Amino acid sequence: MNTQVLIIGGGATGTGIARDLALRGVQCMLVEKGDINAGTSGANHGLLHSGARYVSSDQGSATECREEATLLKKLAPQCIEDCGGLFVAVQGDDEKYVADFPHLCVQCGIPVEELDVKEACELEPVLSDQLIAAYAVNDASIDPFKLSLENIAQAQEMGTTLLRYTKVIGFEINSKKIKATHLRDIVTGEEIIIEANQVVNATGAWAGEVAALAGVKIDILCSKGSLMVTHNRITDRVVNRLRASANADILVPGGTVSILGTTSIRIENLNQVYPTVEEVDAMVSEATKMIPALETARYIRAFAGVRPLIGSRSGSDDRSVSRSFALMDHAQDGIDNFVSISGGKLTTYRLMAEKTADLVCDHLGVSKPCLTGTEPLPEKQPGKWTQPGLAPKLWMQKHEPDDILLCECEMVPKSVVDSIVDDIRKHDGKPDLKAIALRSRIGKGACQGTFCGIRVSAYLFDQGEMTFDQCLTSIREFLNKRWYGQYPTLWDKQLVQSELLEALYCGLFGLEL
Repeated sequence: MNTQVLIIGGGATGTGIARDLALRGVQCMLVEKGDINAGTSGANHGLLHSGARYVSSDQGSATECREEATLLKKLAPQCIEDCGGLFVAVQGDDEKYVADFPHLCVQCGIPVEELDVKEACELEPVLSDQLIAAYAVNDASIDPFKLSLENIAQAQEMGTTLLRYTKVIGFEINSKKIKATHLRDIVTGEEIIIEANQVVNATGAWAGEVAALAGVKIDILCSKGSLMVTHNRITDRVVNRLRASANADILVPGGTVSILGTTSIRIENLNQVYPTVEEVDAMVSEATKMIPALETARYIRAFAGVRPLIGSRSGSDDRSVSRSFALMDHAQDGIDNFVSISGGKLTTYRLMAEKTADLVCDHLGVSKPCLTGTEPLPEKQPGKWTQPGLAPKLWMQKHEPDDILLCECEMVPKSVVDSIVDDIRKHDGKPDLKAIALRSRIGKGACQGTFCGIRVSAYLFDQGEMTFDQCLTSIREFLNKRWYGQYPTLWDKQLVQSELLEALYCGLFGLEL
C-alpha cells in the first residue's frame, strides 16, 4: 500500500489529523491497533475544559483550553452539551487558593462569576451544606466517541483509508527516512506493508513504544486516572472542587449519567490499566465532601484511562506536570519523515491536529491552510447513535411493529444496529459486539450488557454477520471488558445485577467468562 501520510493512532488527535489533512487535499491512511478511541480518548470524563482547572498550575494550558473550547462550541455543537460548570469550595479547603482563583481566571481571559453560596445550592441542590465559596465558569461536556467518529467519517469521505485492528510491528529505515511501515492485522495475522512519504505517531500514551520501533526515544510519563459512572445524572452542571487538583475533584454530567473522577497513579505497564477497589473507595469517600449524595449513589461501573504527560520523571506528583502537548519532529533524531504528537487534552485535540498537519504539510511542500478552525464538523451517520436518548426518541416517534428493542436500558432497536452494521461494512470493517457498542449506547445502561449482549449477538448471528464461534468470542470479550468496570463497584444493587449476569451466562448458558 502507498499513501502520502500514514497516521498511527485512532484517537481524537489521530482522527483530527486525518480530517485536517484531508481538507487540505492530502492522501492519508490511518491505522489503529484497536477500534476508534480504544485508548485515552475513549477513557476520560468527557469534559470540555473552560481552562479554569489549570489557572493556578499551568496558565498556558488554561489559555489553550479556553480558546479551543470556544471554537469547538461553534464548530461541533452536536458533540457538546453546553451545560456550564461550577467551582465550589467546602470548609477546610485552602482559602488562599479560593481567593486567588477569580483573579487567575481573569489573567487567562476565562469568564468567571462569583456566586452566593445559597444561589449555588439553588442551582445544584445536591451540593454540600458546608460550602464556603462558588464560582460559575464555561465548562461543558463533550462526547469523545461522536467527536472522533465524525472526524474520521469526513476524512474517509474525502479519500482517507481507515484500517482498524492493525498494529505497527516495525519500520524499514534507509537514508534517514522511513521507507516502509510493517503492520499486522490482529484478527487475521496477515502482515501489511505501507509506504508513506510522511509517518505520524499519534498514539498518545503508546507514542514512546511506537517511536522506539524506529529507534527514537520519547520520555513520556503515564499517569492512570480512574473514573466512576453513576446510574443517573446527579447534577445539571459540571461541578469542580475549588482546590489544587486532587482525587475525586470533578463530577461531569454526560447525557443520562454523571462521571466522577479522577485519580492519578504513575504506571509503567500499559497493558494493566484498570480501576481498583481502593481507588473507588477513596474517590467516593472524598467526593461526598462536595456532594454528599455520591455516598449512596448507585455506580454502574468504573473505568480507567492513561494520561500521556510530557515532562520530567523527577517529581513525585504527576498532577504538577504540564497538560500542554508536545509536537516532535524526529529529523533531529535522524529520521526526516517521522513526527510524533502526544500530551495535551481532549479539549485541545483540534489544535494538536492543526499543528501536526502544519508540520507534515511543510515537509510535503503543501501550502494549503488549515480549515478545521473555520469549517464546522459535519454530523455523520457513524457517530449519530452514541448520543444518549436519540435512539429511543426516534424509535418512539416512528415505531415499526417489527423494530424490536435489542437494548432495553438505552432503548436501542434493531434498526439502529442495522444502520451501524451497514456503515461498518461500507468501510470494509467487520461488525461485532464491541464495534457496535462503541458506536451506540448498547451495554452502557444499568444492566451493563447482561441482556443486550446476548440479544445483539443472537441478532448478528441470525443476520449472518457472525458465526456461532465468533458470537461466543464476541460475548466473552464484551462482557469481560464490562466486568473490569463492574468489579470495583460491586455493592448493593450493582452486586445483585452482577449475580444475575453470572447466573444467566455461566449458569444457564454454561459460558465461562
